Amino acid sequence: MHANHLLLEEPIRMATILEPSKASFFPAMTKIVGTLGPRSRSMEVISGCLQAGMSALLGIPNKCFVVYWGTLENLRAAVKTTKKLCAIMLDTVGPELQVVNNSEKPISLQEEGIVVLTPDQGQEASSDVLPINFSGLSKAVKKGDTIFVGQYLFTGSESTSVWLEVDEVKGQDVVCVVKNTATLTGSLFTLHACQICIDLPTLSDKDKEVISSWGLKNKIDFLSLSFTRHAEDVREAREFLSKLGDLSQTQIFAKIENVEGLNHFDEILQEADGIILSRGNLGIDIPPEKVFLFQKAAVYKCNMAGKPAVVTRVVDSMTGNLRPTRAEATDVANAVLDGTDAILLGAETLRGLYPIETISIVGKICAEAEKVFNQDLYFKKTVKYVGEPMSHLESIASSAVRAAIKVKASVIICFTSSGRAARLIAKYRPTMPVISVVIPRLKTNQLKWSFSGAFEARQSLIVRGLFPMLADPRHPAESTNATNESVLKVALDHGKASGVIKSHDRVVICQKVGDSSVVKIIELED
Repeated sequence: MHANHLLLEEPIRMATILEPSKASFFPAMTKIVGTLGPRSRSMEVISGCLQAGMSALLGIPNKCFVVYWGTLENLRAAVKTTKKLCAIMLDTVGPELQVVNNSEKPISLQEEGIVVLTPDQGQEASSDVLPINFSGLSKAVKKGDTIFVGQYLFTGSESTSVWLEVDEVKGQDVVCVVKNTATLTGSLFTLHACQICIDLPTLSDKDKEVISSWGLKNKIDFLSLSFTRHAEDVREAREFLSKLGDLSQTQIFAKIENVEGLNHFDEILQEADGIILSRGNLGIDIPPEKVFLFQKAAVYKCNMAGKPAVVTRVVDSMTGNLRPTRAEATDVANAVLDGTDAILLGAETLRGLYPIETISIVGKICAEAEKVFNQDLYFKKTVKYVGEPMSHLESIASSAVRAAIKVKASVIICFTSSGRAARLIAKYRPTMPVISVVIPRLKTNQLKWSFSGAFEARQSLIVRGLFPMLADPRHPAESTNATNESVLKVALDHGKASGVIKSHDRVVICQKVGDSSVVKIIELED
């Protein structure tokens, strides 16, 4: 089933571009994360999203949060129906500044007009006054600073956004000049002060309340830590999760949304389990011509560290359209060629008219881009970056990928209990899928016995090229040949049923036998 992978450096026959793409059980190696909302909460739509290629679902704690997430049974039913795993990611609000419009009346702002930002939320929002949820803005800004007010998740675009320039500070009020004509509609708008340090905690009390109630109850797999500015933010979030039982296993993905996070990127990457490049807010905080540079540099650093990189804001126009723009389609492909692990869809699935179609089209674009991904160059760069001597696991992982490419294997099967070995294999970006067979371990908290494995399997769902399956817990990770063969048969049967393995294919197996890690190649019979 080994695909013919082209390189962009090689000539491509124009006729091949028009050849239809072959359908596959795995729509793409690159993963897709959807955002739950009014358009994507029903069991039918979630099932359609999973079938189209969604591997994780993001929840945003807003005023509708309980309504949408109260029907998590729909997700469980969809997983059972489709037989496709789905991870759960919880977003935090963090130190997000907001304009509050309690009356929900449209607010018209005219270019060169004057509007006052005030922390007095008792005032009604109007063309002259915008109440905000932060009393310290007047201390943080100065004359000439830029402020952005928008409502992306409510509309899926920034056509209803407005740019303000600070004219003067009067006590706790900030007087601004309106730079473009716009009408704001709705009850809540995000306010972003460009390149300004905001003195608010990264994990708010409201965030902690949602995590310790809903998050704990539903055993979230990932926490998306909004506005991560320092490594200490990640450490504090991890310490908080460690006190919440099962959530000690929850992985933390740091969202880089401003210049402060960009300046501390290396230390944040070291602490976090993954990175979300929040291009919406970041694209406001830094000049537009610098966004692609940050993306390429950040994704490269994540790739070399073996930590997932997630890119946001790719097909905004699909919130209301069946097709992306040409620029958006190219943007998705370039993110894949940069080495991105996952694409995160926001308004497109939260309130978009075509959530299933959006996931399907993004998956197809990713799959096409993967065909021309220069794996050979990437592999050499990664090996050079890791250097010598390699760690034992790193050596085994890179050897498994090298062997799989040399023998044109259709799939790599990795037996793991923690998921680390499988993630290391995926780090080297093999051209074929990696089936991660997660073997549960028996554990106890001195009150009851339980099996590990479910967290580890779902957390693989955001890693490019990694496709998890849970093994029978009666088969330990370090096992005898007899039990290894039994688990291998189940994995091969799964691969055959998925269509990624067929007769006479070669398969590379990576497993632990006793104290040794073994890479072996098998050729399947009829």
